[in-house]
Amino acid sequence: MNAEDRIIKALENTVIKLYGITPKQSIQLQETRKEFEGDFTFVVYPLLPVSRKSPEQTATELGQAIIEAVQEVESFQVIKGFLNLKMSPYYWMSRLQDIADTPAYGTKPHSGKTVMVEFSSPNTNKPLHLGHIRNNLLGWSVSRIMEANGHRVIKVNLVNDRGIHICKSMLAWQKSGLNTTPESSGQKGDHLVGDFYILFEKQYKEQVQEMVNSGVDREQALKEAPLMQEAQSMLVKWEQGDGEVVGLWKKMNGWVYDGFEQTYSRMGISFDKTYYESDTYLLGKELVVKGLEEGVFYRNPDNSVWCDLTQEGLDRKLLLRADGTSVYMTQDLGTAVSRYKEYGFDSHIYVVGNEQNYHFQVLKLILKKLGFSWADDIIHLSYGMVELPEGKMKSREGTVVDADDLIDNMVETAREMSLESGKLEDMTPQDREQLFNMLGMGALKYFILKVDPRKTMLFDPRESIDFNGNTGPFIQYTFARIRSILRKAGEHNYRSRLFNRPMIEKELRLIKLMTTYPLVVEESGLNYAPSLIANFGFDLAREFNQYYHEISVLHEPDEQLRSQRLFLLEQVARLLESSMELLGIILPERM
Repeated sequence: MNAEDRIIKALENTVIKLYGITPKQSIQLQETRKEFEGDFTFVVYPLLPVSRKSPEQTATELGQAIIEAVQEVESFQVIKGFLNLKMSPYYWMSRLQDIADTPAYGTKPHSGKTVMVEFSSPNTNKPLHLGHIRNNLLGWSVSRIMEANGHRVIKVNLVNDRGIHICKSMLAWQKSGLNTTPESSGQKGDHLVGDFYILFEKQYKEQVQEMVNSGVDREQALKEAPLMQEAQSMLVKWEQGDGEVVGLWKKMNGWVYDGFEQTYSRMGISFDKTYYESDTYLLGKELVVKGLEEGVFYRNPDNSVWCDLTQEGLDRKLLLRADGTSVYMTQDLGTAVSRYKEYGFDSHIYVVGNEQNYHFQVLKLILKKLGFSWADDIIHLSYGMVELPEGKMKSREGTVVDADDLIDNMVETAREMSLESGKLEDMTPQDREQLFNMLGMGALKYFILKVDPRKTMLFDPRESIDFNGNTGPFIQYTFARIRSILRKAGEHNYRSRLFNRPMIEKELRLIKLMTTYPLVVEESGLNYAPSLIANFGFDLAREFNQYYHEISVLHEPDEQLRSQRLFLLEQVARLLESSMELLGIILPERM
């Protein structure tokens, strides 16, 4: 039984002894707020009806009893109805030893639950952009955090490889491509296809404007412009299995997949399984037919199929168009059912932007109407958009921030700032490039993930790579500094060991912070919030740097104190590495 459990047991026994009753609710300790002295706090107000004393008197009685019963409690302080308990330094040293003795400190044993996480979900008509970067980094980190909480995690990607969007790129290539390929153009395949999508939109806008200028209503022009009519016709042919259309679709999608894989590799992202809408939309259609037969859906006179959600406070939702082609909702229904049959997940997390909040509300409702009780296990991790100082991004106008370009920019910025430091002269060119990639990606990942997922964020590449701010490179530099100290200690054959020598307050603060790591991992899992992990890593790095400015490690003449400080540094480095690993950030051994 650890000290916290013994404190709780002592409180329960004291309540029974002093007031003659067993507490109705389990006694809980809280972390003492930073502005007060103490480590753990017990709120006594619920006991006042039985103690029949003031809050101060009740707390004082309990505090005196705890001091006698639990030797690790050094002192107590009463602030109105709050009993603040201060633990002895030797208690915190025992906690440091516990951290060192626990190989997977911060992680939980297997829960027996399966969690599916869908992220990325790109369209095959354009390359990945800054918005996709936030999606991918969130999805990857949430997956790692769920694994740390003991769950079996299935990371999945749903590629939107069909629909009107890809038909637009295909049509533009047919009309203007002149048989251009990634090889002949020297472009990544996703970039090439994205250029044709932009070309379609440009020519489509011109057609619409010409029609409007000739007196056609804009809404009518948007539907009847020749290019849009051709794209819609191509979509119908694709669903009918037209050989020429399907062949072109396979070829251009293949170009895009190759491009995506290159970008995923640079981000350190991978998936356990990739689904394709071209496979799942047919199952979605089968579900719609079943829903029609069961009276869950209805058919309009124009042959389109709908679900009426007005009784649930929503509106009517289209499931099949009049021409029989499916919509996103149809495909998502089929995909969800297919995944549950395959994996029987306990929860399914969709990492999708907040513009799709309504979509997932509808998805869950329709699945429940179809009789799938597990619809309640669907979770939409709704994240805010990423904005730039210049404003929002627009895919159709070609003004998005390309993911590959951004990664290149981050690595180049890391290169410039690292070379300015003048500390890399003895590194090989290959090691330097590896370091620049670590720093650039570390800066990008940390800056994205340190923000609460639900908030819209402003991304500033230069700020993200500041070595002195709340950034990934600051944490990476701190880790490299500790590893350098430990290497030098090894060269001098200095040993690392806990000797129970007195510790200064800043050392105790480091240990107290490290003991919160398991709770941070748990809370980040419950809230799907990598930002909590990022905050922990930054706090630990900042606390260490403040500590290191005040004390000497390698030059400490007292051998036991030196060994004890090295022991502390090892655990700090270990938790920095563990926490950043949950964000997908690699920490370099040297900088």
